[in-house]
Amino acid sequence: MAPVNVASRDYRERPSRLAGAVVWTRVASGGAGDARPVLPDGCMDLLWTEGRLFVAGPDTRAYVPQVLEAGRRFVGIRFRPGTAPAFFGVPAHELRDQREELAGLWGAGAARRLTERVDDAADPTAALEAVAMERAARAEPPDPLLAHIVASLDAGHSVARTAADAGVNARQLHRRSLPAFGYGPKTLARVLRLQRALALARDGMAYADTAAVAGFADQAHLARDVRELTGKPLGTLLRGGP
Repeated sequence: MAPVNVASRDYRERPSRLAGAVVWTRVASGGAGDARPVLPDGCMDLLWTEGRLFVAGPDTRAYVPQVLEAGRRFVGIRFRPGTAPAFFGVPAHELRDQREELAGLWGAGAARRLTERVDDAADPTAALEAVAMERAARAEPPDPLLAHIVASLDAGHSVARTAADAGVNARQLHRRSLPAFGYGPKTLARVLRLQRALALARDGMAYADTAAVAGFADQAHLARDVRELTGKPLGTLLRGGP
């Protein structure tokens, strides 16, 4: 769940002590910059802001946060695709395109205690990371097949090849993908391809070359997919404009 401009002054991220996860922090500016879109990336997040713990499900479209009062702090733990449902105890498709209060998943009492724990901590970032690590230690480990699915699709392999390499048919792959990723493997492949393209374009690669390297048929295909998934042209996204 990364904003378009991950190098902005108000947003920072680092690898988490929780394997495969990322810790990020953000401070609201109170201006239009707060409304930078959060783009689909296949991930799910556990988020804290003062007095609140909630979950961001896997997005199929850009999420535009509201402008908040300046100085409001956010901390998040971003889970790589397929790993969060075991942690949260909820199938990913039930949280697709949703922001859900943690109380709805873990109960009001548990959510209140955890929220107070992070609220009262001298370092909310460390406190939220500790909460995540404790919960992960009690959760069932993710299905190893899920990491294969993500790696294969992120490498640009087709859904058919991904299924064959995993030893399942296309229907079985779709059925296992819904609770793990929140959507089927075709949508996951589109989301991962979008992220590959954005990374290449941010590094200065020409759009036509970006399309070819990221796995699009051509530049027009890249432009169409970016607009459908984010609601904006690629150039506007890279500039961080409205």
